[in-house]
Amino acid sequence: MQFGNTCAGCRLRCRKRPGRSGAFDGNRLDLQEIHRFANDPVQLGDGLYWDFLRLFHELKQGIVKGTQGNSYTIRSIAIDTWGVDYGLVDGEGRLCRNPHHYRDSRHARYMEEALHMVNETELYSMSGVLPQQINTVFQLLGSVRESAEMIKSDTRMLFMPDLFHYYLSGQQACEYTIASTSGLLHAGKPQWNEQLISRLGIPETLFPPIVQSGTVLGQFSDAIVTELRTGPMQVVSVGSHDTASALAAIPVTDPDFAFISCGTWSLMGVEREFPVLNDRSRELGFTNEGTVSGHIRTLKNRSGLWLLQECKRQWERENQPFSHEELVRLADAATSHQCFVMPGDEVYLPPGNMPERIRQQCKTSGQNVPDTNGAVVRCILESLALEFRQTLDELEWITGVRPPVIHMVGGGVHNRLLCQFTANAAGVPVIAGPAEATSAGNCMLQYIAHGEVSNLSEVREVMAASFATKKYMPEDTDQWQEAYGTYQQLNPMVAKH
Repeated sequence: MQFGNTCAGCRLRCRKRPGRSGAFDGNRLDLQEIHRFANDPVQLGDGLYWDFLRLFHELKQGIVKGTQGNSYTIRSIAIDTWGVDYGLVDGEGRLCRNPHHYRDSRHARYMEEALHMVNETELYSMSGVLPQQINTVFQLLGSVRESAEMIKSDTRMLFMPDLFHYYLSGQQACEYTIASTSGLLHAGKPQWNEQLISRLGIPETLFPPIVQSGTVLGQFSDAIVTELRTGPMQVVSVGSHDTASALAAIPVTDPDFAFISCGTWSLMGVEREFPVLNDRSRELGFTNEGTVSGHIRTLKNRSGLWLLQECKRQWERENQPFSHEELVRLADAATSHQCFVMPGDEVYLPPGNMPERIRQQCKTSGQNVPDTNGAVVRCILESLALEFRQTLDELEWITGVRPPVIHMVGGGVHNRLLCQFTANAAGVPVIAGPAEATSAGNCMLQYIAHGEVSNLSEVREVMAASFATKKYMPEDTDQWQEAYGTYQQLNPMVAKH
């Protein structure tokens, strides 16, 4: 959550999420953590769900903590989350069921069904979004097939941040950047794709109006004010997709840059005025999503720190608890360039024993098998860096321009090895920070809504004044070029293109 002397917000992601306050003095933004809570998926029978009721409870606890004992009045709150997932709300305002998790295995069969009705090439050109089983379009088809009796003419689909906004304010709307992850919009436009929706047999009545980032949706409902004993507070749609808010907070002045928003997932791409919709971008796995300025982020969704997080969890189960700093030290001491994996391989998508899966993949590919925890972590970090290098090459192929610098934001900037390895592998500088770009972007976009900041350029100027960044210059580039050659041999997609 983000709270401030005039604004408040909430950031939710896949694991533990903080609530933060943001104090803005006209030149600098200061963030302070208010409330942190777990956000774990729940397996129930053969389904994987988000515990929305628990998350909404924790959101309210954060609001109470953020509003108690302050000498200032909080003007507004805004929520951002991960993409694609949604909840269904009936005509009486009741949540039909807990939202499915994007890693639920059910989505694969509905992706297959949808692609029989609209093929992959056509779906990509219509929506601009790469067909993946996690996409809302396939999830929603599953909801229609499995729960037709639950979907009435007054049932509405709300993405996760929009769902929180609704239960705070009573207003139903879908913010553009989060809706742009769904595969249900016209490519590059803030409009539902009625033709696609109709061809898939999804009721058009499910879809609320789309609003832009910076829209004031309304105020806390009377019920929320009474329950939490707060004063009136506006509810604002910001960059409700966390990557959109993070991208808004990158302290840049030159438009020619690549970005990596590095957390559980790593999203790497460039800002553009129009989507890239050719066969090559689709075959390489690029998608096109909205920015808070109404432009496009052409990006590739990578697995990010998910592999490292799952390794850490597995070692904790085995009574080997490590801090992230300890894991970095172990990796730093391990021998370099011994083995690599494809971090985006579907074998790593589900939770489970990640170290064993990594060892098995290295064995299967005929490489050295990492036999220590440090070797496993180094394998992950080097593989991620080489994947970023691959993505930079691909961005050049599909746009004709090679970005001369990479800006990395999110939790990954705390991992100095990952930042340095990325610079080494890509052969361009990496500027790391701010770590809390999503929280900062969320808060500053609320200030735009209130007229205290004029535009995105001013937001980025505030970011440069508020947060220190660290620049990593490429090192050992010859050795990393050789390692990239080995990585290419493991990855048939690189060799193909």
